Amino acid sequence: MLKANYTLGDRYVIQGVIGVGGMGAVYKARDMHFPNVVKLVAVKEMINRESDPLLRKTIIRNFEREANLLATLSHSAIPRIYDYFTYEKNSYLILEFVKGKDLEELLHESASFLPEHQVIGWGIELCDVLHYLHTLKPEPIVFRDIKPSNVMINEHNHIILVDFGIAKHFQTGEKGTMIGTEGYSPPEQYRGEATALADIYSLGATLHHLLTRRDPRLEPPFSFSERPIRRINPQISEAFADVINQALQYKPEDRFPSAMAMKEALINIARTTGEFTSRPLKHTKKQEQPNMEKFIDPVWTFACEDEIRGSPMVHRGTVFIGSYDHNLYSINASTGEFNWKYPTDGGVVSKPSIHEGDIFVGSEDHRLHVVSSRSGRVVWTYFTEGPVRSSPLIAHGHVFIGSDDGFMHAVNLLSGRQVWKTEAGTPIRSTPIVDGEAIYFGTEAGDFYCLEFRGAVKWRFKAKRAITSSPAISDGLLYFGSLDSTIYAVEAKTGWVVWRFRMGKGSISNPLVHEGKVYVGSADGHIYCIDAGSGKEIWKFKTEHQVNGSAIIYTDSLYCGSVDGHLYCLEHRTGRLRWKFLSDGPITGTPAAEDNKIYFGSTDHKLYALLV
Repeated sequence: MLKANYTLGDRYVIQGVIGVGGMGAVYKARDMHFPNVVKLVAVKEMINRESDPLLRKTIIRNFEREANLLATLSHSAIPRIYDYFTYEKNSYLILEFVKGKDLEELLHESASFLPEHQVIGWGIELCDVLHYLHTLKPEPIVFRDIKPSNVMINEHNHIILVDFGIAKHFQTGEKGTMIGTEGYSPPEQYRGEATALADIYSLGATLHHLLTRRDPRLEPPFSFSERPIRRINPQISEAFADVINQALQYKPEDRFPSAMAMKEALINIARTTGEFTSRPLKHTKKQEQPNMEKFIDPVWTFACEDEIRGSPMVHRGTVFIGSYDHNLYSINASTGEFNWKYPTDGGVVSKPSIHEGDIFVGSEDHRLHVVSSRSGRVVWTYFTEGPVRSSPLIAHGHVFIGSDDGFMHAVNLLSGRQVWKTEAGTPIRSTPIVDGEAIYFGTEAGDFYCLEFRGAVKWRFKAKRAITSSPAISDGLLYFGSLDSTIYAVEAKTGWVVWRFRMGKGSISNPLVHEGKVYVGSADGHIYCIDAGSGKEIWKFKTEHQVNGSAIIYTDSLYCGSVDGHLYCLEHRTGRLRWKFLSDGPITGTPAAEDNKIYFGSTDHKLYALLV
């Protein structure tokens, strides 16, 4: 066993032992390739004691198989692999260090039963990662060893699935050696058969253990029916017990048909019992009010290859989102499954628009791209002379879009040919709106334009700094924000100022007008609610960082992201916090909503779907 302060491979300084198994140990270590920061890693050691050369090669081959398997995976609940190598006859796997404890440790430390809502949350997350593994292409993966000691709970109370030593690619009809853990493995796994439904059983056995504190390894095989959950732990709801019992059915065909089906059943329980609205209260001196972290795990997350800075668009069961990885993605809104991606030659921060089955989106490659929503194939592209960060607006048979080339472009919707372009002399990142025969937008020089439908300037208003904000219109008034720290309300016909509202800092957030109120975010960290007629403040809500994204109102709640990484849900009439959900990076776009789900992207590279 490696001792503390030993340097492995001239790079990894061992700090201590995390765990010990039959084939070796797992260590906590510091990666000295980053001498100016403390980068911790987990070092998984495999001690090869076999003297037979053939067996030694087999063991090394299995170890390399685990390394290669992990290298192909990309999921927030699976540790990343950094390296693997053989050193002095032993093999080592260098993994992402997970700060936390496994479920077996948590059970031993707890003197009472774990709360139902906590176990439901973990179950939903486990279903999510199993769904990812079971639907991998070209070959699905069966984990084959779900049990409490293989499930870590990190410092953010999320699950991390560890120890892929016996995970395997599944091929229909294939049989193999019985492998797994007695008590958690289903009957067919003892016969050398392991499909995705075996993982469903093992998950059920794990949840049963968590709720009853009865270790299945100490009980007769397949005897869960003799230990009914509610007889041991009456606090558990009948619906939750029924879900676990279905997962533990002896015959595979009697279990849930997929991890996604089991996940949906768990979500329905949480929604029915009110567990998604229960949340821990932690008092904070800063706000002197409850810090209401929403106890809800995403219905799904989808990982892009770079930051998501823009806004999603959801349409008829599909979410479309651009990323700084130069791709436009089409994602199944119900499951989070990948449909297609369309590559551009630049980052995509533009919000997609849809018209008659085609998706329109701008890119920093200087182009407006139009692709089929079904196939992701290009229909046509339109070139400008600068990056396109404005989002397209479709109206009257035209596409209107601004560019950093300083022009507002009007493009024929069908042919992709230019109809006209009007020079503003400075980048246009504000998304235009059309009202009647007028087109409105702002510029980075602080000019706000009203154009006639043929492109001629009707009037122009001058702010002191850039207008990146996209305008909103209601009852003859235009509302837009500026980096000069002001929200403006001007007459749509004349451009005359009706009122100004001063904030602590500038705003690039798009105002939202609803029921006579204007909702807008600011770089001063507040979400403001302003009377649309008078410009007087009704309420403001303080976040922990600047608010660059814009708000939406859905089912009587306001949703808005912040650079602090939270998506906030507020009562839109009072500004009272209902809950907040923490992502792993700043949220700079605007959420989208459909079918009781909120969709939003984060600079942590992920697209999130939350059930509300």
